[in-house]
Amino acid sequence: METTWLVVLLRLCVQIFAGPIYLLWYLGIWGPLCKKFFPYFMASVSVDYNKRMFVKKKELFSNLNDFARPAGTLRLLEIGTGTGTNFQFYPTGCRITCTDPNPNFDKFLAESLSQNPHLQVERCLVTPAEDLHEIPDASVDVVVCTLVLCSVKSIEGVVVEVLRVLRPGGAFYFLEHVADAPSSWTLFWQQVCEPTWRVLFDGCHLTRETWKELEKAGFSEAKANLYYKKLKSTSFH
Repeated sequence: METTWLVVLLRLCVQIFAGPIYLLWYLGIWGPLCKKFFPYFMASVSVDYNKRMFVKKKELFSNLNDFARPAGTLRLLEIGTGTGTNFQFYPTGCRITCTDPNPNFDKFLAESLSQNPHLQVERCLVTPAEDLHEIPDASVDVVVCTLVLCSVKSIEGVVVEVLRVLRPGGAFYFLEHVADAPSSWTLFWQQVCEPTWRVLFDGCHLTRETWKELEKAGFSEAKANLYYKKLKSTSFH
């Protein structure tokens, strides 16, 4: 992905404009503040996001029960559960393990759980997606993550853990925002905003080509759709 001199110049302009934020980041103040208030931001925007993506999410998760065990039990691990915006799309009786590296989501997660009594939450873990050591090998039927792989430190590390915890024949679902098409204006502005965006939004990357990492991950089958809103939605088996 080529970075032109114009992108570099405009990045500098954006960084100058966001100077106070960078100062707080340099002093070690912004990181803790972001961790504390980011859940409030996500709780606010996720309401509108779920409305806009309702049909696509419902379609994406429509076949979750296909991966239930013979007794009908479906064990689902959600990576980066956040505020629990996906809960409404999970089938009745689904047994969920929630994980998120930010403990400040707890308040919003509890609220979502109270609104979705059709689910059974087995446990909630505060841990990064690259470290799921508390979850046994081949113990879950489905792994889900939405708007998570944009901000993890290592997509490869996440995939290794996903493959480890999934039972044979299980599935991995994800829905992500990704880099736009080469030479597009959207990609141009994604490149311009990328450094400052990462600082503002808790490590979120705008230009990751996430699907490439997953295509080479070693799943036995891959089905992918790229939506108009540039949200990459995929299930891997």
